Amino acid sequence: MASRVMSTLDYPDTLLRKVLGSTKSIAIVGASANRARPVFIVTKYLISKGFRVFPVNPGHAGGEILGQPAYARLADIPEPIDMVDIFRRPDAVPGIVDEALSLDPRPKVIWMQLTIRNDEAAAKAEAAGLTVIMDRCTKIEYGRLVGENSWAGINSGVIDSRRPVQTVEYQRFRLPGVVGGGERK
Repeated sequence: MASRVMSTLDYPDTLLRKVLGSTKSIAIVGASANRARPVFIVTKYLISKGFRVFPVNPGHAGGEILGQPAYARLADIPEPIDMVDIFRRPDAVPGIVDEALSLDPRPKVIWMQLTIRNDEAAAKAEAAGLTVIMDRCTKIEYGRLVGENSWAGINSGVIDSRRPVQTVEYQRFRLPGVVGGGERK
């Protein structure tokens, strides 16, 4: 994939749709059981949308966060993951990316939440064939792309007079233009 590391982070909706539409399992690094933290809200939202979520936080390992078993490291997760969603400071990202690259099979996506950006780690992940998204929130982008945010009065940039179609698939709302594993209609 061509390098997405640039001074301004402009990710086309087609890329975000493909990433979110093909992702089924997400490891959330920096997960927390504290209801006041944004990571808790995002974790709860992603679970409600049908994603298989694996909280990663050494302080909670062996316990549960939102009913999901918590793990100390990415390597402890007992099944393959599609995305690593990072809620840690930028200086912690290189170690997380190195750990993700050591997994077999590797995740397809490294996603860094709002305000998190590490160009060197992103370049390393992209050189290994992973898609990298930085300084974006999975909850905000998913809600925006399915039109869900507009029902809450948020300007999503998506104009559509139709309510999102509810499906019986693994996600409650379907990403427009994406079927199943990310193929375009």
